[in-house]
Amino acid sequence: TRFCVRQGIHPDAISYLSIVAALIAAVCFWKSGTRRWLLIIAPLFCYLRLWFNLLDGMIAFAAGKASRRGEILNDLPDRISDIVIFVGVAHSGLMNPFIGYWAALFSVLTSYVGLFGQALGVQREFGGIMSKPWRMVALHVGAWLTFFLAPQSSATLTILDWTCLVVIVGCVETIVVRLKRITAALQDRR
Repeated sequence: TRFCVRQGIHPDAISYLSIVAALIAAVCFWKSGTRRWLLIIAPLFCYLRLWFNLLDGMIAFAAGKASRRGEILNDLPDRISDIVIFVGVAHSGLMNPFIGYWAALFSVLTSYVGLFGQALGVQREFGGIMSKPWRMVALHVGAWLTFFLAPQSSATLTILDWTCLVVIVGCVETIVVRLKRITAALQDRR
């Protein structure tokens, strides 16, 4: 953070770098059907994306550049990154694309539900078991298991199918938890 502030690196540039990291992760996942070793690398770019997502806000506060506009530029790249990564996984050829797309949709929905609290004048909600970092951890585990375990030719669902199903179920739980907390906070304000 100090380095970026000293060098005059704008927090928006870091936000855009998070999309670049997500795009690289997505391409790695997309090409992993024919180049399995990319399943080892792809999660590393998912974590780089998370690090950039954390760093942009820290730089904004440290440099005195935090603003309402910055909140948009902090969140929008996150949503783009969620979609891009799961679409890359969906088109890897290692899973049913339909399940990957549902994981992308639920990831974005989960994040937006967390924003409802802030939009309604109470705090933003980050609770639940499938927040953004845990979605990336689940994807990491699924990718590495897919790489290290031999494919099951008789299996109906692949490891990445199951990974995305876990993400979807976890997102549903997270949405419910966040909505309950936001509703309770709104009732307490009355």
